[in-house]
Amino acid sequence: MKQKLLFLAIFSISLSINLRAQNYIGHRIDNYSGIHGVMYNPANVFDSRMRADINLVSAGVSFGNDYAGISSSSLNADDDGFDFEEDADLNPTNSNNFYSNVDVMGPSFMFNLNPKSSIGLITRVRGIYNLHNVNGELFQRIADDFDSEEDFTFDLNNLNGTLHAYAEVGLVYGRVLMDKESHFLKGGATLKYLAGGGGAFFNSSNLTGQYSSTNANVTVNGNVNYGQTTDEEDFDFTDTSSGFGADFGVVYEWRPENANLGNRGLNKYKLKLGLSVTDLGSINYDESTIGKYSATNTVITEAEFNEKDIDEILQDNFDGQETVETSQISLPTALHIAADYHLKNKFYLNLQTSLSLVSPESQQASRIANIATLSPRFESKWFSAYMPLSMRQYDGFAWGFGLRAGPLTLGSSTILTNLISESSKGADVYIGLKVPIYQRSR
Repeated sequence: MKQKLLFLAIFSISLSINLRAQNYIGHRIDNYSGIHGVMYNPANVFDSRMRADINLVSAGVSFGNDYAGISSSSLNADDDGFDFEEDADLNPTNSNNFYSNVDVMGPSFMFNLNPKSSIGLITRVRGIYNLHNVNGELFQRIADDFDSEEDFTFDLNNLNGTLHAYAEVGLVYGRVLMDKESHFLKGGATLKYLAGGGGAFFNSSNLTGQYSSTNANVTVNGNVNYGQTTDEEDFDFTDTSSGFGADFGVVYEWRPENANLGNRGLNKYKLKLGLSVTDLGSINYDESTIGKYSATNTVITEAEFNEKDIDEILQDNFDGQETVETSQISLPTALHIAADYHLKNKFYLNLQTSLSLVSPESQQASRIANIATLSPRFESKWFSAYMPLSMRQYDGFAWGFGLRAGPLTLGSSTILTNLISESSKGADVYIGLKVPIYQRSR
């Protein structure tokens, strides 16, 4: 596939994923979420409302950006179909950002080990893509094949992108740390074996250029570094590299009423606080191809953008070379803070935030988009419903809905916003099927 520029090619991957960061928002705070709640705080494996929980298959996909917004009405506006350039609400800046996430949980389970501890096993396949500090105007010009009679200049500072796919198997252990009537504390950890599927990454600390409509060319100055962990023509998912990762978490519960302290089938707290750090670790790839290039007043014609791929453009016009060396891609390390308040009967109010511990400028590293969510919910053993309201980095406000009905979980933290907004900049959806085995209520 011919590529007009490296970041344009990677951005095209994002658009092809479309409605694909963080998943299971709303559901993961449910006291009956089972193994899904353990992914974000391993302490949740202990003192669950589940005697055991067996996930058969679950999947979540999400996408967000601050470059383009889409309204649901424009998708079916006319017989000609949706036209991105005409129908999307474009917001090009000097530093646009994009992210997407695919998370598939395979066969996984958790169960009580003894009265003071529990264990679990989680299997996942994940694909994470993030692109930061893209010059939106330059992207538009390239997408339009420089179809303009106006000259323009561009400046790319700290351009950075990473695309990474990998699998993980995590062993979870959680136990009680303190149990003193009104005060309860539990902790947990997940140790992960990571199998790398492959990745691509690129960055530029500074790349400037001037487009001349008269001469139909671009004059470029600066540097571009890029790499890939395997030859895309010889890609084989079994040809993996490995690494190790970990999650750690604690949960505190304030239990002012003592009536149900011995009943594991019932929630006993008035207020629950959670703190966790997830996705510590990285994956090493041997024999990665790394290219480091620089340009000084280098002239590239429009024809080259249309006829050559990125390797040819760099090798034919930039100074530099490719080397084969070991590369490392870091996991999307994040801090999660949650507070859950029991309003009355089966109604709860949850406030949580997830903050990336990876800078947008960090090279060869995946990261999540920061998010804060307020989520009221109705919760019972066989049915729960939640309506999360979120403020999300890059794509702004989101309003969603989700439910759990016995073994089935289905939801989206953006569905209501997507239906009513004239400029939705993000979307997600998740679905799961499991075998829940609940604690007995006495």
